[in-house]
Amino acid sequence: MKEKTLKFKIERTIPASPEEVFDAWLNPKVPGNIWNAAEKFICDAKTDGLFYWLLKGTAHYGRFIEVDRPHKLQHTWMSPNTLGHESNVTVTFKKKGKDTLMTVVHSDLPVCEPAKGHENGWSYFTSIFVEQFGAGTRKKFNWDEAHSSNNNSK
Repeated sequence: MKEKTLKFKIERTIPASPEEVFDAWLNPKVPGNIWNAAEKFICDAKTDGLFYWLLKGTAHYGRFIEVDRPHKLQHTWMSPNTLGHESNVTVTFKKKGKDTLMTVVHSDLPVCEPAKGHENGWSYFTSIFVEQFGAGTRKKFNWDEAHSSNNNSK
């Protein structure tokens, strides 16, 4: 019997092509993608490539399972908030008229309070990421906003 796990799904429509959105999502210079907020970031975005992301002294790391530009990125995700469990993140980029529907699914998270925080984190980062395209405000990352008790993404 498989252990019960958490799964979060966040969708955003971004006014850019799938190619532009895919490339920006992997570019640590673009505010809003998770990599931009890193204090230290190492990334080899290819199948079986590894990443290490340090934010507020907390290490996050994983391995890319699939890199299919401009359609899909899939990688594992581990941090203290996954309690040592390897979870999975899948990001898809689908053309939607002139825009791109970007979907982030974080699955296989342990059922615990620290893991539940990933939903707010992904919601916050993807909302800021949308602001980096078209007529967006170019809003920068703010750690306190990302972890505000008033930041509910339900």
